[in-house]
Amino acid sequence: MSRRTIPSTGALLASSPLREAVAVHGRAAVKSAIHAAQEEARSGRVSPADVPRVAMAALGRHAARPVLNATGVLIHTNLGRAPLSAAARAALSAAAGWTDVEFDLATGRRAARGRGAIEALCEAVPDAGAAHVVNNNAAALLLCALALAPGREIVISRGEMVEIGDGFRIPDLLTAGGARLREVGTTNRTTARDYAAAIGPDTGFVLKVHPSNFRVEGFTSAASVAELAGCGVPVVVDIGSGLLAPDPRLPDEPDAATALRSGAALVTASGDKLLGGPQAGLLLGDRDLVTSLRRHPAARALRAGKLVLAALEATLRGPESPVAVMLSADAASVERRARALASAVGGAEVVATTSVVGGGAAPGVRLPGFAVALPERFAAALRAERVVGRVEGGRCLLDLRTVDPADDDALARAVLAAGDPPCR
Repeated sequence: MSRRTIPSTGALLASSPLREAVAVHGRAAVKSAIHAAQEEARSGRVSPADVPRVAMAALGRHAARPVLNATGVLIHTNLGRAPLSAAARAALSAAAGWTDVEFDLATGRRAARGRGAIEALCEAVPDAGAAHVVNNNAAALLLCALALAPGREIVISRGEMVEIGDGFRIPDLLTAGGARLREVGTTNRTTARDYAAAIGPDTGFVLKVHPSNFRVEGFTSAASVAELAGCGVPVVVDIGSGLLAPDPRLPDEPDAATALRSGAALVTASGDKLLGGPQAGLLLGDRDLVTSLRRHPAARALRAGKLVLAALEATLRGPESPVAVMLSADAASVERRARALASAVGGAEVVATTSVVGGGAAPGVRLPGFAVALPERFAAALRAERVVGRVEGGRCLLDLRTVDPADDDALARAVLAAGDPPCR
């Protein structure tokens, strides 16, 4: 092969689609991808004609890549937790440019940051006197420790000293904010008397943490928010999963409205779990306490960006979120779609299965449904097609509950592209 047949950098930069790629990825990134592809051609690993394709493929690896979630886990942390609604996605696009995030168009003056999202939160949870948004739920808890208990004690049950994922633990998070922990009760049983005995002049607040990603059963007891509300210090309740009001489909999942009605001074929650919004930490509760949190110097470091605020407001004001749609999908509709997919890909088997909520929410809830069962070898091949299933019992299962019906045809094409018909 002559090196002269390898297209030049200038010719490639002037060609389509690499010319358009400059606007998306920047000239430096595109040139770097071109140079790497040219080296591949010089070494004989690809043909000169494939240099543009190889360069474009390398650029694709530099950005977030959408995938189809066929795992049956509704809120899949490794896949980005809650998928956003169409309204939230549109809000992200609108907020990507200039936006009125801190500007009042009526008066032409500076306005409260993210006031639309804050108003939407207060409307969704009328029991809250005020609300504030930070970048995730861990940040919300850290801000509580920094503002309400610097150098003081936080009273917490031993059974609620949980790890929240990726090795991060609630105790480490709180003590990093300068607070001391006063542990009460035992792993399986903590009473209101245990809290009362621990409260003193050094108590900043009592913290109740919902152990959302596991369950302790048997000889157990826990003090309720109502029992702790009269203890003389603020009660902060971390509900975790972001359920704002009771949901009959999730009877054991705590919600913000109920916690506040029961006497909680503050409730913290995640925005990207059951609420179905972007990653965010939600703080709801007593107006004076929320104001003190918002004015703390650390609030600036923990604040949410304009994209988060826009997507959160659209989630709260918009149509039902994809998480809610998946949660309410009936097994019969999932089965019909699974059988249509099985037929489209050459007669694969349809099996009964169960989906889970995931994301540290509703650990005891099992959602009956159906999946298309493929040979296990399809799991890796489908990942190359940006489809993630789950491997179970030596098979690759594609659970249709977590796939948008609008993506069923794309899923079928991916299965067909992944290898021989699965029935062989």
